[in-house]
Amino acid sequence: AIGQPAAARAVGQAVGANPVAWLVPCHRVVAARGPGGYHWGLEVKRRLLALEGVHLS
Repeated sequence: AIGQPAAARAVGQAVGANPVAWLVPCHRVVAARGPGGYHWGLEVKRRLLALEGVHLS
């Protein structure tokens, strides 16, 4: 949750439990210190974000 660091664990659990990640865009959840994880791997997450115009360093 934006601006609520204590909610990071809850957000991570919700994203990890998402059975339809292709429908619910959980690849858009990005950690403060990097891209964070993704069920199908970091490279897939980076590609999906790049398709949407978001480029992570």
